[in-house]
Amino acid sequence: MLNQSLYVIEYQLHGEARSFIIRTEKMDNAEAWHWAACDAGVGVIPKFGASKLKKVSRPLAERYGITDIRWRRSGGT
Repeated sequence: MLNQSLYVIEYQLHGEARSFIIRTEKMDNAEAWHWAACDAGVGVIPKFGASKLKKVSRPLAERYGITDIRWRRSGGT
């Protein structure tokens, strides 16, 4: 837990702006799409130790109306 940081993820769900903050060790575009899908109720939030869980991809998330993913480290601009 020492290597975890806070990230802000902003996205659109059917044209409605949404955002949330998540604490995780790493963040990249693929992770941001997966976590946005989880926040939207499309993806499955992994339980501790369940690393084999299939993540939601960008094309799948877009089929559910998720678009315009932006992420940044919390506290940054």
